[in-house]
Amino acid sequence: MITKLTTFLFLLVFSGMTLAQDIAVLQYNGGGDWYSNPTALPNLISFCNQNIKTAMSSKPKTVKPESVDIFQYPYIHMTGHGNVFFTEQDAENLRNYLLSGGFLHIDDNYGMEPYIRKELIKVFPDQQLVELPLSHPIFSAEYKFPQGLPKIHEHDGERPQALGIINEGRLVLLFTFESDLGDGWENPEIHNDSEEVRQKALKMGANIIKYAFEN
Repeated sequence: MITKLTTFLFLLVFSGMTLAQDIAVLQYNGGGDWYSNPTALPNLISFCNQNIKTAMSSKPKTVKPESVDIFQYPYIHMTGHGNVFFTEQDAENLRNYLLSGGFLHIDDNYGMEPYIRKELIKVFPDQQLVELPLSHPIFSAEYKFPQGLPKIHEHDGERPQALGIINEGRLVLLFTFESDLGDGWENPEIHNDSEEVRQKALKMGANIIKYAFEN
């Protein structure tokens, strides 16, 4: 059986790269603020290194969707408020990355949802986002979330949703909507969230990282 790790190693050896337990931010096109929440991932990395025994570098890398560099990372984060655009090359590279063992977490920072839905059709034309059941292991990988995705910021007041694309039983893409985990990961003075809210966001983030690294 060709495992996730085997596939990654093959691709990395073929491209002359080395596998690292690090994560990256996706620098996409379209004009959306892919760089928003600059303190979020460093704080999540620190939390995971301290609490779930990861060994990530303190700062995430930045990758573009068309680059072979994406194959170095088991987890890629994408966020923003506005427009997103994938070229056909972007879409094909992202699809190959996800089908070969990669994991993309798209966290809507408010206003991203209509654009990303349209672009994901290019990546997976035959699949749609589906809401994950509460029994999905991403809600219990390390910390228990029996009610599912936590609500961090109100935005439109709708319930938070964890939507995903699943390939051969593995969640390859997670879209967190009406939750805004990234804001909860940021430094506390930025959004003035309570420590309780920030802990929920960080623990859910740790679950996502653990799932991405182990599946």
